Amino acid sequence: MQALQALPQPVIAQVQGIATAAGCQLVASCDLAVAAAGTRFGVNGINIGLFCTTPMVALTRKIAPAIAFEMLATGAFIDAARAREVGLINRVVDPEALEAETQALAQTLAAKLPAALQMGKAAFAAQAGLATPAAYACASAVMVDNLLLPDTAEGIAAFLEKRPPNWG
Repeated sequence: MQALQALPQPVIAQVQGIATAAGCQLVASCDLAVAAAGTRFGVNGINIGLFCTTPMVALTRKIAPAIAFEMLATGAFIDAARAREVGLINRVVDPEALEAETQALAQTLAAKLPAALQMGKAAFAAQAGLATPAAYACASAVMVDNLLLPDTAEGIAAFLEKRPPNWG
């Protein structure tokens, strides 16, 4: 699960059916998630006497601790709408549209400057555990580094000239 978070590119989960225990952990470990309506999410090991402590790590970093603990302690499942509401997933779509919606999201990301996405993903993770002043310092340093990329200059020029960027 840590390897997913360490990848420089954003990772998208496409989910349908039931995501339980490590499956729910996998979804929580991804950067973005698209789920089919009717999908259920849970960490229900407690129902057999096993508190899902490793899935807990990813889950508590993705959703509010009180909601995560309730899921972990009760073994209750949440549906896709609730998962979106609490921030576990980004989108809920009809099952027939799941593949197309996930691909559309991937295409949107693929059209962005890869270096900017990579820097942004790393900065997003790095600043999350910092106190606010340190988080701003971290984010500011990354923004300066991003601004110094030649392709960023091209992106800004393209915006000002009202044309698509021509990444190098």
